[in-house]
Amino acid sequence: MSRQDAPVTVADGAGILWCRCRSQENLSSIMGALSISPTQIVVVLADEPGDAIIAEACGLGASGCCNSYAAPDVLRQVALVVENGGLWIGQSLLQRLVGSTSRALESRSEPVGETWSTLLSEREAQVAKRVAGGASNKEIADQLAITERTVKAHLSAIFEKLGVRDRLQLSLRINGVKL
Repeated sequence: MSRQDAPVTVADGAGILWCRCRSQENLSSIMGALSISPTQIVVVLADEPGDAIIAEACGLGASGCCNSYAAPDVLRQVALVVENGGLWIGQSLLQRLVGSTSRALESRSEPVGETWSTLLSEREAQVAKRVAGGASNKEIADQLAITERTVKAHLSAIFEKLGVRDRLQLSLRINGVKL
């Protein structure tokens, strides 16, 4: 493999390894060639990011995946999220994961505890249930006849009251998964 064909990786001062995956490259080959330690934070920069490549990247140990051509502000956000132990995945994949988790948990035979609902207002509980079902902020706003900004305000309050940091943790909590 010539130097020009080698995967492009850049480690920043915070210890994040940024790994570029160009179109038509095999992500598992690239990740395997890097000899990454389990504690190394890796973010894949994909020329054509989609749910499949993002899921594959995370399955191979990456903490996130975003577009190779993302703006510097977005890359700073990615770095902040993954440095704090979070995952950076696309909105559509997050919604699919939350929705499938919700459906899988609904099929469980034992009842799901509802103690979380006593901590929330009626409207916050409505928003939380819709998030747990995989709805986007826009979908929730349309369903409840409120603005997206109001949905975001409710989510901030919900996150604080329930001690969760993101939509995935909220969905897991609502669906009875112990965090």
